[in-house]
Amino acid sequence: MKLHRLAVSGFGPYAEREEVDFDVLGADGLFLLHGDTGAGKTTLLDAVAFALFGKVPGARGDVKRLRCDYAHRDTQTYVDLELTVRGRRFRIKRSPEYERPKKRGDGATRQQAQVSLTWISGWTGEGHSRIDDVAREVEGLLGMTAEQFFQVVLLPQGEFARFLRAETAEREKLLEKLFGTERFLDVEKWFRERRKECKREVDQLGLVHRDLVQRVAEAAHEEPPEAGGDQEWLSSLLKRLDEAERDADQVAAEAGAVRADAEKDWQEARARHERVLRVRQARRNLDRYAEVEPSLREWIAERDAARQAAVVVPAQERSVKLDRELAAAVAHEVAAADAVQALGYQGADLRGDGERLREEAGSLTSLAAEAERQRVDQRRIVQLDKDVAATSRQLAALVTQLDEVPPKLAAAKTAVEESAEAAARLAQVSGLAAAAVELPRVDRAFREADDARRVAVDAQQKARETLLRIRRERLDGMAVELAGQLRAGHECPVCGSAEHPSPAQPMLNAVTAVDEERAAEEDQRALDVRQRAEQESQKLEARLGLLREQLGDRPPAELEREYRSVAASAEQLESRQAALAELEDKVQRALDQRGTLERQLTEARTQHAQLVEAVEERGARLEEARGDFPDVVTRRAHLSDLADALTALATRRAAVAEHEERLADQRLEVARLASDAGFADVADALAAARPAAAVAELETRIRDVEKTRTAAESTLAELPDVDPDAEVDVTGTEERFRRATDRATEATTARTNARTRATRAAALAEQLRAAWLRLEPVEAEYAELDALTDVINGLGQNSKSMTLRTYVLAARLEEVAVAASARLERMSQGRYRFVHSIEAGPRGTRGGLGLDVMDDYSGQQRPAKTLSGGESFLASLALALGLADVVAAGAVLDTLFIDEGFGTLDAETLELVMTTLDELRAGGRVVGLVSHVEELRQRIPTRLRVRKAREGSSLELTA
Repeated sequence: MKLHRLAVSGFGPYAEREEVDFDVLGADGLFLLHGDTGAGKTTLLDAVAFALFGKVPGARGDVKRLRCDYAHRDTQTYVDLELTVRGRRFRIKRSPEYERPKKRGDGATRQQAQVSLTWISGWTGEGHSRIDDVAREVEGLLGMTAEQFFQVVLLPQGEFARFLRAETAEREKLLEKLFGTERFLDVEKWFRERRKECKREVDQLGLVHRDLVQRVAEAAHEEPPEAGGDQEWLSSLLKRLDEAERDADQVAAEAGAVRADAEKDWQEARARHERVLRVRQARRNLDRYAEVEPSLREWIAERDAARQAAVVVPAQERSVKLDRELAAAVAHEVAAADAVQALGYQGADLRGDGERLREEAGSLTSLAAEAERQRVDQRRIVQLDKDVAATSRQLAALVTQLDEVPPKLAAAKTAVEESAEAAARLAQVSGLAAAAVELPRVDRAFREADDARRVAVDAQQKARETLLRIRRERLDGMAVELAGQLRAGHECPVCGSAEHPSPAQPMLNAVTAVDEERAAEEDQRALDVRQRAEQESQKLEARLGLLREQLGDRPPAELEREYRSVAASAEQLESRQAALAELEDKVQRALDQRGTLERQLTEARTQHAQLVEAVEERGARLEEARGDFPDVVTRRAHLSDLADALTALATRRAAVAEHEERLADQRLEVARLASDAGFADVADALAAARPAAAVAELETRIRDVEKTRTAAESTLAELPDVDPDAEVDVTGTEERFRRATDRATEATTARTNARTRATRAAALAEQLRAAWLRLEPVEAEYAELDALTDVINGLGQNSKSMTLRTYVLAARLEEVAVAASARLERMSQGRYRFVHSIEAGPRGTRGGLGLDVMDDYSGQQRPAKTLSGGESFLASLALALGLADVVAAGAVLDTLFIDEGFGTLDAETLELVMTTLDELRAGGRVVGLVSHVEELRQRIPTRLRVRKAREGSSLELTA
């Protein structure tokens, strides 16, 4: 990385734009940023860091207040850096987020953070304007983060002095930032997490194992072992369960045999008792049959008569139905006759007259349609009369309105033309009005600027006079100044003599080169003020002349009135144009409406005349066809109704004759069926008839009585030797059977339980053995992982008590110690070198990050805290440079900055440090020193100097 140019504006203590050319400063490889405390030395380093990473190092970056408090509100705050990295030259311009006063009114406005990266050479890609894109590009090119850059390129000695004296934990945090050992922290975390997962798996499998042991013990109805159970316990338990199952099988078999014998005795007793009960019931049934035998014969006779009369009942029901239908047909015939009589019919041929009347009504169909059309046309004529009158009124009113339009239309066009002309003149009038308003202000500003110019001219002339006076006085006292530079034994720079017999003596209040330089600076400042005042006065004078030329002799009040009038008329242009367009549209709509009304009126009058002629001609035909009826439609409807009534009456009379004939035939059929069934007449047959449910009940009653008698006789024939009075002990045999059954059930249940326990325990034993197989490798893996995790985290068998991350940091710190020792030995003339210690600290503090100093004068190793102030600076500088060499391995760092700390060194040590810094310039590297030490200012000749930072302080950049 090589810096070329840096510009800052409104940044830190720099109120205006300041620029640093590093190409000029770094031409010799070494330059100095020199100035008083607060002059802005470190701010330039902050500007470099901010341009690259958008933040500044240390506590200053936590404040996030980068804008200069006394910068002008129009001055932008930004940092502009041009540099080359890996052969690519580019420019970064970055602005922070800050509050600036509003340009108008009170309060402040927020300026958002911005950044841009522009390629200059070595790369043809597009630039970036997003903060994230620029950050990725910069980190990719530099190969380091912001924290690493702050430690490697901006070497803050104070922080490395604290690093020397820091405890292990603080040193570890710094090294983590520099070397990016987060991945090793991730490894440690991964091992801890993996151990937790493995421990959870072990615990889970252990829980399964304990649960299976518990379940096996429960299945065996035993207490689980306290030690968790093993193969010997499981084998013993399964053996006891097998023996218990064999014992239960033997007891169950003996109880089953006893139960079978008891059951056999009980079944035989039940069979004997059942035969006795059957004989007793059979004899009781025969006795009841003898009692109901007379009623049985009556039931059979009633059933047979009902079966014979069953064919007569349906025929009689059909006869009754036909009788009801005949009555209904007669009623319909009477109603049809009344309807024919009501229509005035006097004839006798119902069907013939009906056909004739229907033909006559059909001949009137076309005339009926014309009658309906006649009524529609008559209503249309009345409506057309109304339409003609209404249209005539609308047309007259519209013509009256159109007569009033031309004056209004002309006035609207005139108003639009006036507004258009005003709009065209508005810009010119507005400019004149603005110039009239601006003229007093510019005149007043010009007078003030002219007064300031005169004051500046007087001040500059006075400063020039003072400078000339001081130069004259210095020239007059130059002999004293030259005499002050004479040294005994050295030649005089004027005459060349080595003897100085009578040198001029110092005078009181003599003028020196410093006085002349200060006067020259005052003269230059006064000249700058004068030039700015003259430029401002000239600019305002030119503006004032231009305004007066524009306005001429016209008074401002007249211009203001004209502007208001023209602006008001111009503002009405759109509304007037809209009003004119609306009026024109209204006139066009009225003209269109007038044409439409005229066409409608003509069409209505023509249609009215045609309809009147057609109605008169059609009316003559209809008058002749209507006869004695009001109209043709009424006559046609009467003829159709009478024809339908005649046809209906003829149909009703035929239906009555048909029903009378069917009823007579049905009555003869009923009489025949009653005679065939063996009854004297129809009345006897109907009296013997029974409903189907009654007949079914008789059938059931007869069948039950006969079935009971037959069953009783069959039972007595089957069991002729059974004594109905014999007694059988069924209860006693049943009680003995039940006791045997209970004992057999208990034995069977015990056998089932024993078998279930044995089966369940065997199944669980298989699961337990499988759980043992799963648990053993997991426990072994966990034991190995637990020990390895402890070692990685500095515990267990880790004799150095160092975590993996600490071990890596210790290795990198050892590299830093080796690189730093080479520089420390040269700067301390071989007295000191760094010693990396891996020993654990007091009170269990982890080791690996110890850093001591070997003092070759005493041959003793001692803590870095015991070094003096100057020695601490040397050690800190060596450590910073060594760290830069290690961290920047592989990165090209052409520019380094070393911040402060030189004030603690004596002349001899400072010489050694400067020699070391000269070595850093090898290969084109540029080293920048930040210090207020005067001796460094004397050692590094001035090339660029005096950048104004803020009132009361200045900064020198020397090389």
